[in-house]
Amino acid sequence: MNVKQVKRSLMVMLMAVMVVFLAACGDDGDADATADANNDNDNGEATGESSETYSFKLAHITPTSHMWHEAAEKFGEELDERSDGRMSLEIYPASQLGTEADMVQQIEAGSIDFGFITAAYLSSRSDAFAAWFTPYAFDSLEEVHEARKSDIAKKILGTLDEQGLVGLDYLFAGQRVMLFKDTEVRAPEDMEGMTLRVTPSPPMQDFYRFTGAASEGLPLPEVYAAVQTGVIDGMDMDLDATITNNYHEVVEYGAVTNHMVWPAVALANQDVFEGMPEADQQIIREALEAAADHAVTKRASQEEEFKQELMDQGMTIYELNADVFSEQIEQFDETYGPSNELIQEFIDTFR
Repeated sequence: MNVKQVKRSLMVMLMAVMVVFLAACGDDGDADATADANNDNDNGEATGESSETYSFKLAHITPTSHMWHEAAEKFGEELDERSDGRMSLEIYPASQLGTEADMVQQIEAGSIDFGFITAAYLSSRSDAFAAWFTPYAFDSLEEVHEARKSDIAKKILGTLDEQGLVGLDYLFAGQRVMLFKDTEVRAPEDMEGMTLRVTPSPPMQDFYRFTGAASEGLPLPEVYAAVQTGVIDGMDMDLDATITNNYHEVVEYGAVTNHMVWPAVALANQDVFEGMPEADQQIIREALEAAADHAVTKRASQEEEFKQELMDQGMTIYELNADVFSEQIEQFDETYGPSNELIQEFIDTFR
């Protein structure tokens, strides 16, 4: 082999070695890059972090002085804090976006994200929500607040799934009382022949029908003038709304019966909510729970304050216990229990 051939052979061998070396380096680089990517993914899944930002809208029917509006504000604060500013909330109170039926339609359409919708209205869409109006099922707001975590309470929320809605939690605004324009009612017999404003929800209207009274489902903004002019003789209300709507100016008597609770349900569009990362869903649920806790703690502490405020405004405020309405309680259970298995389970659980 001459000198030229030797040089050529050495060059070929050197090039082959370099190719093998570079290929090995490339494999290591790809492996490292893949490992780094996998580590990033693992870390993201482990921490449940999300980079999504949200500008939510929420609607409800009560004025800004009502506890549900304060709960909505608390919800917004909690969303902002728990999401590190990724979630903001714009609130539309006092039926600015229409009736509750309008609000639910807007949630279904996705034009608003959340609504605090009364169980009274929802009972017209899902019979099971009538369970919450079982008379004298609870002794206090704290007791009903705990009841919202029960299996039966969650089952009732679950009935909204087939409507494309998700019920996230319950909020409570006090128990129901009875207000009368100029009659001090001490027994159901005293209510016979009266016309009372009652939220147009069958279980609530039936309870009053069992007393012999007629019910009128007037929109809330019309109630003040209706009792003032004698169109109605009184109303079913909570103490909070009695004050915020100035009903003490047109009614003389308030029977603190606490005969029913008054829940709202925090609603969202099911597809939108379930399409969010699970970590963001959890932030929303935890923010709502904090808002519900805040509302019931503050509202329960205001009971005596509200009664005193109404007495200071000239109303006669007095207590009526469950024994007075024992016949109406029995009629309610016999009417509504057999009508729906979830209502019956609710009655059996809390009665």
